[in-house]
Amino acid sequence: MTGLQKLCVAYFAVLMIAASLNYVPGLTDEDGLAFGIFALDIYDDALHVASALWALVAGLTSHKAARTFMVLFGLAYLGDGIFGFFTGYGYLDLGILTNGSAGMDLSLGRILANVPHLLLGGVAVWAGIKNIGRPA
Repeated sequence: MTGLQKLCVAYFAVLMIAASLNYVPGLTDEDGLAFGIFALDIYDDALHVASALWALVAGLTSHKAARTFMVLFGLAYLGDGIFGFFTGYGYLDLGILTNGSAGMDLSLGRILANVPHLLLGGVAVWAGIKNIGRPA
């Protein structure tokens, strides 16, 4: 298993944890905000589970499949995080279509809500483009 394949398996675990946040007692507040920062709904959960399964299949299939996942997933999630700064909502869960734009905001809450997508997406794009752990 190459480095990218192992990273895909790690992404599977991280994304499954993200999908489970609403279901762990004590992680959401009385307003339904995870860690008091962002709300996750069934669409977000489905997106995280689908992404996790894609990561797992890619990681278990081949280095090429893992690289494809990293680049495509990374670009999608990185873009969603950047979009979130400008609008307050993402496009992957169609939040921008159901809520409209909340405008640009660089508050701590907005930053913390978008950092997970920026980090996951950024690392994935970097790893896929660098082609880390490619087979000899």
